Amino acid sequence: MTRLIVADDHPLFRSALINAISAGFAMRETIEADSFDSTCAALEAHPEADLLLLDLHMPGSYGFFGLIQLRKNWPTLPIVVISASEDIDVIRRCMAFGAAGFVPKSARPADIIAALNAVLAGELWVPAPLRRAVLDRGGDAADLDLAARVAQLTPQQYKVLYFLTEGWLNKQIAYDLEISEATVKAHMTAIFRKLGVGNRTQVVIAAQRLTLEPPVDRAMARHGAAGPEGAA
Repeated sequence: MTRLIVADDHPLFRSALINAISAGFAMRETIEADSFDSTCAALEAHPEADLLLLDLHMPGSYGFFGLIQLRKNWPTLPIVVISASEDIDVIRRCMAFGAAGFVPKSARPADIIAALNAVLAGELWVPAPLRRAVLDRGGDAADLDLAARVAQLTPQQYKVLYFLTEGWLNKQIAYDLEISEATVKAHMTAIFRKLGVGNRTQVVIAAQRLTLEPPVDRAMARHGAAGPEGAA
């Protein structure tokens, strides 16, 4: 009987997924999360969880950054990424960055159940047609090195790094995180050192290697909304 955490920001998908696998997958308990922060809170509240199903596009996850941070903080927890993407490079990176499995959202319930059971048995799982292309090649050395460096960041530095990739000014970051601009600069110095870069431009170029394009609906909403406002 499995304690399962389902992390996806679409409540209808979470409900549909749980219902789809309930007939063929023995679950003792399911815990739902809708953001990176709530996923971390769920894992802290349920240290006995057996498996995490993770959406890469949740708020606060920032693509591969969330996976890397979760892998660092909960190194023994099996993580299965469930994603609308079926891009082989995305799948390869997920596995290289520590996922135990990758399941497309288009997968049949029977395949999802097979994937979860395989991961709980200690196996790696990706769709059969892609298995050789994904698992035989592994990850890009530069990406793996960058991921290891990102894993050294504190949660606050992790947030500052994301805002840097979004083009935010120091005062905007300080306002959103409720810290001083001097503290933002201190975080940036630490980020530069840990990532092995010398300036803001270099850190953004490096970090963009680990980001994902947002889904179409979220990208449209984002372009239609006003950008972050600076502090007065």
